[in-house]
Amino acid sequence: MDRDNGTYKVVWPLGRSTETAIALNARFANNKAKRIGFLWDYIFRGDQMFPLIQAGLAEKFPGSTFVPHTAFGNIHGHDEREVLADLPRRLREEKLDAVVVGVGA
Repeated sequence: MDRDNGTYKVVWPLGRSTETAIALNARFANNKAKRIGFLWDYIFRGDQMFPLIQAGLAEKFPGSTFVPHTAFGNIHGHDEREVLADLPRRLREEKLDAVVVGVGA
């Protein structure tokens, strides 16, 4: 408070945004078969959700192939640093069109 003129300094409780906007990749232009991989941190229901997601993707993109999360390792486990460091190479090696990432809630 400025006692001389009776004004208060106000601070916005949410603060300034510091995030930088990033461009999203374009959606697939067609419904042709794709090669789709799955990544998981083994924390929240991926074992239940991935089959449902895969079924939906297989319906939308008939003839698609899927690479299970087990092919890549646990992205949040005891060896996560090694798994994540090797991930770009593994994704290129699998020649994926897309990746579904499941993380704990």
